[in-house]
Amino acid sequence: MKIRNLLLLASAFFLSGQLFAQKGKPLFPQMPGMVSYTYRASLAKDAAATLDTLQKLGIKDMEFSNLFGKTAAELRKLLDERGMKCSSFGVSYEDALNKTQQVGENAKTLGAKFVRVAWIPHKGPFTLEMADKTIADFNTIGKKLKDEFGLTFCYHNHGYEFEKHENGTLMDYIIQKTDPQYVSFELDVLWAFFPGGDPAALLLKYPKRFKLMHMKDLRKGVEGNLSGGTPVTNDVALGTGQLDIPGILKAAKKSAIEHYYIEDESPSYATQVPQTMAYLKSLRY
Repeated sequence: MKIRNLLLLASAFFLSGQLFAQKGKPLFPQMPGMVSYTYRASLAKDAAATLDTLQKLGIKDMEFSNLFGKTAAELRKLLDERGMKCSSFGVSYEDALNKTQQVGENAKTLGAKFVRVAWIPHKGPFTLEMADKTIADFNTIGKKLKDEFGLTFCYHNHGYEFEKHENGTLMDYIIQKTDPQYVSFELDVLWAFFPGGDPAALLLKYPKRFKLMHMKDLRKGVEGNLSGGTPVTNDVALGTGQLDIPGILKAAKKSAIEHYYIEDESPSYATQVPQTMAYLKSLRY
């Protein structure tokens, strides 16, 4: 056999080995974070014991959207004692806009880098007029949080923003019209899929705008809409529902996402969260 053919054969073996090895790499090697809303009932009863449970699961990164009757300093102490952190602090639209100073102070006390809003108050279908007001408010909130506290403001989509607008949706409009210096986004994959969107495509379309992600799955057979709501029992363990979780995570690798959080709103979270974590650990590419 000629030397050239030997080299080609060796190269082919090497490449196939590389591909085989790559397929065996973990798709999601890091430990996920947790959204406090998943354990909302438990945290409200006994925050310390609940954090103990999360610590035993290996969770170290938290996104809080409730202080559960404690001060930010008290909650931070509980986290510090367990080697845990709060990377994102969720607040209401009203508090972000009207109590920005207090929100910023609480976020800094918690040790968070991000402040997140997950719902835009509105009645009926979400409109262009509502989107314009939202854009102005978000730019204002984001600028103050960045300039005064060094915090990054994020908006968490909830489905109703996917009303059609021109060649896209009002979600596209909000992303395009907000100032990227002051406004970023948290992708809730269920609330991008539920209204008919494609979470992976959204990440690829705006790779620098999404900084945070809520990982969740939608029960098979459930049909979506633009309401921004569905029964909490429709949240299922990752990999058992309708969403293409591997495809979304592959797209996320090409994005600016810094923190991935599990969110399971269902009453079955105690059994579904470990199932979700095992699924994430099993993914390979």
